[in-house]
Amino acid sequence: MILYEYPFNESIRTMLRLEHLFNRLGELMPRTTPVDHHYALGTIFEIIEVASRADLKSDLLKELDRYRAQFMAYKGNPAILESVLDDVLARLEHAHQGLLNLVGKTGQNIATNDWLMSIRSRINIPGGTCEFDLPTYYAWQHEPASKRQADLQRWTASLNPMAQALHIMLRLLRDGGHSHMVAAPCGQFQQSLKEGRTYTLLRLRIDPSLGLIPEISANRLMVSIRLMRQDEDFKTKLASDVDASFELTLCA
Repeated sequence: MILYEYPFNESIRTMLRLEHLFNRLGELMPRTTPVDHHYALGTIFEIIEVASRADLKSDLLKELDRYRAQFMAYKGNPAILESVLDDVLARLEHAHQGLLNLVGKTGQNIATNDWLMSIRSRINIPGGTCEFDLPTYYAWQHEPASKRQADLQRWTASLNPMAQALHIMLRLLRDGGHSHMVAAPCGQFQQSLKEGRTYTLLRLRIDPSLGLIPEISANRLMVSIRLMRQDEDFKTKLASDVDASFELTLCA
């Protein structure tokens, strides 16, 4: 099954983009080739740019507070396993405190590193990080892999609290959704949303063997999904000849 996610607001949109970047960084850093570490650095610069949004930290803290209050209300409930509840609350507290302890902007230690900023200024220029443009960076790429990995770990240490807070918040958001199978006759599906319920994330799982790609639009009142088929030139059109089904999850 292929999973697609669609954010209902700009805050969740930013968080999903940031999660995507952290996941990419997590794959690149353990690798050993210079080109992987080049793209790891590029990903770090992208993370700093996305995370610099002024209200992102406060949005995350607000969401962690909301979940903490929600889970605290389960204290003493005989239907809830106390040890599991305590573990979730401890992880929420750890993520909340780590985020609170961040001083200044996310990645400020990187932004004040002149050498890293010289790379950042040229990394989006086609071929801008060649050895004749950045000889010191070229030399760093020839350092042992363990040295480069240690440097990357050191530079990203200040990003870890943001990554941890983001991870637990999005996991709780996703876990709180209820999944069900829905039908899309002639490749189309629409659903009105309950008044008084504010959804923030839509998740859609579909069988890849169907060869269909969902085109999603949603707001606080309505969800609309069109199942598209892509041809060899990557042009898409509505699969109006197909009655398909997929798994839909709405997370609040």
